[in-house]
Amino acid sequence: MWFRRDLRVDDHPALAAAASRGDAVALWVADPALLGSPHHRAPMRLRFLRQCLEALDGALAERGVRLVVREGDPARVVREVAAEAGADLVHVTDDVTPYSRRRDEQVAGALAGAGVAMRAVGGPWRVEPDAVAGSKGEGYLVFTPFFRAWDQVPLAERIPPPASLSGPDLPSDGLDVLPHGDPPIPAGPDAARARLEEFIRSGAVDRYAEGRDLMAEDGTSHLSADLRMGVLSPAQVGRAIGGSHGNAPSRAAFWRQLAWRDFYAHHMARHPHVAAAALKPSFREIAWDDDPTLLAAWREGRTGFPLCDAGMRQMRATGWMHNRARMVAASVLVKDLLIDWRRGESEFMRGLVDGDPANNNGGWQWTAGTGTDAAPYFRVFNPILQAKRFDPTGAYVRRWVPELAQVPDRFIHEPWKMDDETQRAAGCVIGRDYPAPVVEHALRRNEAIARYKDADARFAARMEAAA
Repeated sequence: MWFRRDLRVDDHPALAAAASRGDAVALWVADPALLGSPHHRAPMRLRFLRQCLEALDGALAERGVRLVVREGDPARVVREVAAEAGADLVHVTDDVTPYSRRRDEQVAGALAGAGVAMRAVGGPWRVEPDAVAGSKGEGYLVFTPFFRAWDQVPLAERIPPPASLSGPDLPSDGLDVLPHGDPPIPAGPDAARARLEEFIRSGAVDRYAEGRDLMAEDGTSHLSADLRMGVLSPAQVGRAIGGSHGNAPSRAAFWRQLAWRDFYAHHMARHPHVAAAALKPSFREIAWDDDPTLLAAWREGRTGFPLCDAGMRQMRATGWMHNRARMVAASVLVKDLLIDWRRGESEFMRGLVDGDPANNNGGWQWTAGTGTDAAPYFRVFNPILQAKRFDPTGAYVRRWVPELAQVPDRFIHEPWKMDDETQRAAGCVIGRDYPAPVVEHALRRNEAIARYKDADARFAARMEAAA
């Protein structure tokens, strides 16, 4: 069993299939190409990953085997471990990123040359891409019809963990290739189950519809990193909340949010080019600015837009950011600072413990208006109005931007409107203690729309000329 994004023993179709055949070896490969890529130089996520792997090793040891860790090119490592074990079959869960697809093809080829097969059983989603293929077999580009089809797929029955495992005792390189230190939140299946249970027992799941966007409240599940590493399966979450049928509106709203994970994973499986480029061809040549000063201000949480800055500082401190803040921060980067959405996508991947290639890419392209989205590109989040609506008292902003802690409520989202006396009384002089907005939102909104229109027109002209 070659573990990747499925670091658990419970409700694990591929592990159950491997264990059913007799002796088994549990392998995790420290892939330098993956761990060293720009998207995965993420210290907090790597510490979380290490603790997940330590928990997996403990769960396996309780059942009779240990996790074998080897560092190197998977095409070489998996073949070597299969040979050492005398294995005839390697089980994996599937994945959808372009890199994982290339890697698995190379590994399968190397194994085939040694007379060993590789079999994918399940994946890190609830519903297989082929099960929600649409009327033409090409999947869905719009979420709502996807959700209707996804929601009709029954929840799978739980697969119990193997009671015991046996297999050869192979040498392991250990986990020192990953950074030491505590992750921002406890990691592993036990910690994930505790978070899920607290989400349900506290009643947060039954207040989710109205509470998930109120940024100062802790109204979300905080399960995203657990789902990212596969220490908790989407089916486990679905069974715990009862799916969607017959549920109260709040549980149904949470169930719908779970579907977005599968939507973006299925989308990347069918359109792998979105990992590096806009889905919509007309928006692949938008004239982005390359302003390192503005990018640094955004990255460090000092754009002068308090809600955006609070979100970016929350991510830097905790490895997590409220979803509403993610959308606002992304919109500020793309539509206000006019910086390529891919710069922000990379920043989020390095900063978020739950950084997931498909979900992160899908979310950025949704906000940028370049991806799978029924809404037009001229939808632009107003960071001030968003703050007033979803952080009305400024509690979220005050927590993460302490310079603004004493600013009166009426100015908390527009502190530059304070007069000099109010600034001094609040201990926040604009331009000294906290910046004025680095750009003017209304002007930049118009400029962003103009650039999108220009890119669209140039693409249409090329298509017409080619025809």
